Amino acid sequence: MRVLSTFFSVLALGYGGWWVNTNHPEVKTRVLEFVNSGHFHTLEARYTAKQIMDANRKVLLKDERHKFLEAVTKFTPYVLMQVKYSNSEQTTGEGIILWDMVDGEMVLNTRNWEKTHGFGDCITANVDKSEFKVINILSQRGGILDRDGLTRILQVESDVLEHWIDRCRRKKLVVQAGNNYRLHLQNPRLNVLPETAIDDNLVTKSFKNAERINRRFSKAQIRRIAESAFGNDFAIRNTLNVFLPIYSITVQNPDGSLHTSYWNALNGMQLSFSSVID
Repeated sequence: MRVLSTFFSVLALGYGGWWVNTNHPEVKTRVLEFVNSGHFHTLEARYTAKQIMDANRKVLLKDERHKFLEAVTKFTPYVLMQVKYSNSEQTTGEGIILWDMVDGEMVLNTRNWEKTHGFGDCITANVDKSEFKVINILSQRGGILDRDGLTRILQVESDVLEHWIDRCRRKKLVVQAGNNYRLHLQNPRLNVLPETAIDDNLVTKSFKNAERINRRFSKAQIRRIAESAFGNDFAIRNTLNVFLPIYSITVQNPDGSLHTSYWNALNGMQLSFSSVID
């Protein structure tokens, strides 16, 4: 009965929303203005779109027949995590991690926006702590290791290791090549210190008229993969949703077609398409 009651309540709300939208669109406008009247945290832009366009004019505009259209500012979602961990010197490290909620990768340095490679695949595959033990060892050994090496380092029973490896293979993260196992990732980068080198300021922006890119991964998914990847001594103290300001710069070609590229407002560098999939 409770499920049916909830269903009919949702149905009634849906009908009410449709009726208001159809008969009183001004009410919908006021509601949206109220919802979007808040603020969100964003990293502070260091470059304007014009500065980036001027600096890259020769690359973006092949000749005088190509022309810039008006640039658009967008905001792409990240999660900022305050963490502590044990480092190789057997001491406790404390720091900040900035994690991309679109491509699922951790930012290593905000100056050049260097990132990890492979965490996004692991989130998609729902990798757990046991599977990450195999992935981490392979990552530490250059991406490839034989079965004896895995057994010696992990120090687990043969059937347990077989189970872990089999799960990684079924998730297309590890492949077997003869007697060796290797990470099924191009240029994997997972063996990193859980900390982002960041010296940028956080500012606040109004939700109103701010175009935000949809996230692909949730905060819970990123927390889970970080806790699985960085071991038992890794702890997340708190988290904050933040956004990176980027510029969508579009060039109109002589035939009328358009070419759009995306640029980081913090360092003026071009972003890969995977970081801004909308």
